[in-house]
Amino acid sequence: MGGVLAASPPAPPPGAGSSASLGLTVPPGFGTPSVSSVVPPTGETKETPRRQLEAETPLINPGAFDECHRKCKDVFPLQMDGVRVVVNKGLSNHFQVNHSLLLSTSGESSYRFGATFVGSKQTGPAEFFPVMVGDMDSSGSLNAQIIHQLTAGLRSKLAFQTQQHKFVNWQGDAEFRGKDFTATVTIGNPDVLAGSGIIVAHYLQSVTPAVALGAELVYHRRPGEEGAVTSLVGRYTGSNYVATLTVGSAGAHASYYHKASDQLQVGVELEASTRLQDTSVSFGYQLDVPKANLLFKGSVDSNWVVGATLEKKLLPLPLSLLLCSFLNHRKNKVQVGFGITVG
Repeated sequence: MGGVLAASPPAPPPGAGSSASLGLTVPPGFGTPSVSSVVPPTGETKETPRRQLEAETPLINPGAFDECHRKCKDVFPLQMDGVRVVVNKGLSNHFQVNHSLLLSTSGESSYRFGATFVGSKQTGPAEFFPVMVGDMDSSGSLNAQIIHQLTAGLRSKLAFQTQQHKFVNWQGDAEFRGKDFTATVTIGNPDVLAGSGIIVAHYLQSVTPAVALGAELVYHRRPGEEGAVTSLVGRYTGSNYVATLTVGSAGAHASYYHKASDQLQVGVELEASTRLQDTSVSFGYQLDVPKANLLFKGSVDSNWVVGATLEKKLLPLPLSLLLCSFLNHRKNKVQVGFGITVG
C-alpha cells in the first residue's frame, strides 16, 4: 500500500572551478555555461573538504516508502503461466482501453477489459492528474484506482475491489511530500460498526543526500483481535548502486541494486520471516540490448528456483513478444508462459 516518484541528483557546489577542471560531461544539445576562475582565500586548499560539500548539498525528497526496494525488484523477472494476449488502444490523448486474454494451464482462464483516463492537470514532465484506472473480468469482478494531486505536496489515492458484485476491499491513501521527507497514511477496509480496519503509516526522511531513514507502523483491528507491527528502513544511494535494509518485528528484508553499465543491472535480495521461520536469498539481473530491441531478465534463489524472461520488440510494428520460464528443481515443476502485446 503506498506511493510513488523520484528525484534528480543535486547540482555541483558553486565556486568549485571550471567545467573542464571538474571533468563534467555535457549532454547532447546543451551548452556549458561560462564560469570564471576563483582563487581560493589564503589558508584554504583548492579541494573543498567532504564535510563542507555534504553541508552545501541540499537535501532532496527521498520518494515513497514503498519504493525503497523497487530498484532491486524491477531487475527480477515476473512469473507468467500459459498464454497472455494484451491489446492496447489509445482513443484520445486522455483515454485508453485495453483487452487482456489469459489462457492458463494450471488455473482458470480469464478475459479482462481495462480503461485508463488521464486528466489535463500537469505537475511534472510526464505527470498528469487526475488518473483513473480500472479493469473488469468476465465474472464481473472489478479493480479500480483514482489518483489525484490535490496540492503541490499532497496526493491522494482511492482503490477498491469487488468480487461478483460485492465489495471485498477498499482503501484510501494520503501522501504528503515535503522538501526532504515523505509521509503517507493509508486506511484499509474501515468498518465503524464492527470496529475493524487497517491503518498503515509511513515516514521517510532524507538525512544526507545519500542516506534516507524511515519507519512503518501497521495497526489492524477486528472483533477479538488487535495488533500492531512496526519496522524501520535505511537506504543508501551511491552513484550507481542502492543498498536498502528493512528490519521489524515481522522479519528483515535487505536488497542491493547495482547498475554495472547501461546494458547490465544486477540485484540481490535477502528476506527473513519470523512468522514463517524461513530465510531466502535471491539473485537477479537484467540485460538490455537496445540494438536488437531485446530485454532479458534472469533470477535464481536459495530454494533452487531458476527463472528467466525474454522480451522482444518487433519495431516498427507496435508489437512485443514475451517468453517466460521458471523451473523449481526441488519440486520438479516448470512454468512456461508466452505473451503478445499489441499497441
